[in-house]
Amino acid sequence: MKYFLLFTFLFASCYSLKAQEEESGNYDYDKEVLFGINKNTNGGLIGGISFKIGNRINDNLFQFFNLELANVKNPKEVRYPTALGNTYIFGKSNYLYAIRPQYGREIIAFKKAPHQGVQISFLAAVGPTIGLLAPYYIEYYINRTETVREPYDPEVHQSKFDILGPGRLFEGIGESEIAFGGNAKAAINFEFGFLKSNVTGLELGYQLEGFTKEIPLMPTTENRQIFQSAFITLYYGFRR
Repeated sequence: MKYFLLFTFLFASCYSLKAQEEESGNYDYDKEVLFGINKNTNGGLIGGISFKIGNRINDNLFQFFNLELANVKNPKEVRYPTALGNTYIFGKSNYLYAIRPQYGREIIAFKKAPHQGVQISFLAAVGPTIGLLAPYYIEYYINRTETVREPYDPEVHQSKFDILGPGRLFEGIGESEIAFGGNAKAAINFEFGFLKSNVTGLELGYQLEGFTKEIPLMPTTENRQIFQSAFITLYYGFRR
């Protein structure tokens, strides 16, 4: 009788362990696709967007390909109100739109249990940068009754009171110049998703970016060739 009870206990224990392993394994995934919105110290309210595809190398290591689109600003940019109730950046001559394809690795430091907890991982990525340097258009008075829209020129547009506001959205993008460079980032990732197929979380990190030439965002101030920023990315995506 005691051997039957012992056998029953061992069988129940093994079944319980197997069930726990399967439950834990239900959260494992091999591929992920994530979409993110970025806020950084070199951007505006929304600094950029990102698209990430990752796949598993081993239990705790993933590789990923990431594409970021970001608007890079000069730290000295200040918005001024106009008589029409909108705002513009006095002294700004160019936008910088950065396109960043990246390859990286992600190490999972703390795994989460299914349907609960937080997963923490560390990641790093590098890649080239393609910068689009687009002229910053403004609308201003040329006399009391006429206005024009044209790229800001510090030699011509010296009075803040004659400027009515910025140009139209993406105006001047067709006149962009290309600047080449490279970028690298390191970050810590916090995941809060409760399902295997869906994931939400945030990424906190530091990014360094450099170009082959100085980027003239504001001719009247010091312009840079190297940019660095802290960032936070909120993301949502799918896994399988």
